Amino acid sequence: MDANSSPTQGDYFVIKAKENGVQVIGLTRGQDTRFHHTEKLDKGEVMIAQFTAHTSAVKIRGKALVMTKYGVMDTEE
Repeated sequence: MDANSSPTQGDYFVIKAKENGVQVIGLTRGQDTRFHHTEKLDKGEVMIAQFTAHTSAVKIRGKALVMTKYGVMDTEE
């Protein structure tokens, strides 16, 4: 089974910081949703991420572009 056919692993997405101090917070999968990983990005930095068996959601604080196969989202809009 490859990563794209697993129910707990999905496509990659990209986060590009538009300002210093953008926080990217990974949230756990399961009965109790908790923070499990935090990254800080500075302006112009890019993070490539993927949902996994442990990560069910991502929270982004700050001004950033989020690029997925569904399109580009701007956190300011």
